[in-house]
Amino acid sequence: MHLAPPAASPDRPLGPALEAARRRPYLALSLLCLLLFLPGFFTLPATDRDEARFAQASRQMVESGDHVRIRFGAEERNKKPAGIHWLQSASVQVLEATGLATRDDIWAYRVPSLAGAVLAVLATFHWGRALVGRRAAFLGAAMLASSLVLVAEAHIAKTDAALLATVAASMGLFGAAYLRPGAFTARQAAAFWLALGVGVLLKGPIGPMVPLLAGVTLAVADRGAPWLRALRPLWGVPLMLLAAAPWFVAIGLATEGRFFAEAVGGDMLAKIGSGEEKHWGPPGYYLLTFAIAAFPGAFVVLLALPSAWRDRTVAATRFLLAWVVPSWLLFEAVQTKLPHYTLPLFPPLMLLGAAWAMDPLRRMPSRRWWRVAAVAGLALVALGIGAAAPAAFWFTVRALPPEALLALPAALLLLWFVLRAARRGDYGRAALLGALLAVLPYAAVLEGVAPRLWPIWIAPRLDALLAERAPDLPASAFGITGHAEPSVLFAVGTGTNLLRTGGEAARFLAGAPGRVAAVGNRAEADFQREAAALGLAPKEIGTVTGLNYTRGRWVTLILYRMAS
Repeated sequence: MHLAPPAASPDRPLGPALEAARRRPYLALSLLCLLLFLPGFFTLPATDRDEARFAQASRQMVESGDHVRIRFGAEERNKKPAGIHWLQSASVQVLEATGLATRDDIWAYRVPSLAGAVLAVLATFHWGRALVGRRAAFLGAAMLASSLVLVAEAHIAKTDAALLATVAASMGLFGAAYLRPGAFTARQAAAFWLALGVGVLLKGPIGPMVPLLAGVTLAVADRGAPWLRALRPLWGVPLMLLAAAPWFVAIGLATEGRFFAEAVGGDMLAKIGSGEEKHWGPPGYYLLTFAIAAFPGAFVVLLALPSAWRDRTVAATRFLLAWVVPSWLLFEAVQTKLPHYTLPLFPPLMLLGAAWAMDPLRRMPSRRWWRVAAVAGLALVALGIGAAAPAAFWFTVRALPPEALLALPAALLLLWFVLRAARRGDYGRAALLGALLAVLPYAAVLEGVAPRLWPIWIAPRLDALLAERAPDLPASAFGITGHAEPSVLFAVGTGTNLLRTGGEAARFLAGAPGRVAAVGNRAEADFQREAAALGLAPKEIGTVTGLNYTRGRWVTLILYRMAS
């Protein structure tokens, strides 16, 4: 690609890639998304814990035909709305009907995440044009597509990528009402409230929270809210509730009200107040990890923030800042922290960064330490991604195959081109090159390395060993202790018995002839004591050793079977 001097006007093309996308921006962005999201999409096994848990619950919804209650194994897990399970079960049933996949294929459950990620990128461009201009909106959407956290979420069968699509759509419509309330139509208002209703079905209050906080912030900053009438809340709020209420009523009746206690008291409030699931983080966590989550466009966003704050009197910039700041502060205040929680705030951040990069007139000198920190973050994350692939192979497999070595040169290539453009002051080209060249290290890691790290994929190897040593064994005749991860239930089958102790595994074997139990090495002594007490002589039929990455420790599963 020819690297020209920086454009003097935001109307001049950044380079051949943007110029080629000029006439078909939606197609260009969709192709970029596929290049970023498809590597590893079909080949990565189900990951623990959230993905396997969501996918298994959706599979049980397909198997049972009960689309109200959410089950995982023998338990009901009515902690979150069922929207993502409806999308996943619909995806699976369509793919099964066409013969393209079965309900045992994890990628069939990932389709809603993939679609949500693509739609979020297209929505960012579509509504971003009115906020930052066509060229900057295209660049911001491309930066969003290549963000590390969105690429990861597009590969995981859970709620967050789909939720991002609803937030991008609702906030895009809110932006249109804010900038031109007189031109905002009833149809657009209906779309706004329906997008919020879908967001509620996906993840409860998170979807409506973002526009609510943004609206309060704008009303205070502007000392008025002329846009509120344009949104038609008098009939819009009932429309939002109508979109979500039927399922909430049904689940309330089906669980006799337990859903609301579990979802609000046991799930949401626990995350706010206690940092549950060991995902605690200090205030400032999201700012400190932004360079990783938003790689490779994070450095442009960080450089743009001082100028964006200076220009907060500009209506479009003020709207984008109101989208980000109050929700970001709330996420920082919540004790439970995960990198994807701030994903609904990435579209405005990318648009702010792209607008700054495309218009040299908007730039203001930033402190040297801030520029050094932004660029250092880019370099460290790129080198980290490149080095993580061979390091992961060496740590788990004790080998360095050729595919493990591809990520580092791909990351170095990205870093060299991006920094060369940035040194010339052409930050727009740097951001675009980062989005395009991110395809290479992501593909190297997600397609070349991760699926081949066989020690971490315990559940598929366990299922293969069962198929070899105990063919035609029904899932209900299999129990496991010492590695009761959701991926085992998804790989082996819904009837799998998740046992808590080695003694329980011995009693499970004694319950009926022909059963098989997988016993973790830490539960082996307890299993043998109970088996001896019961007078059992189980036969060892195989072992599986691997790394339980959710706990950070190695485990050996020993398969035992009683004679038929």
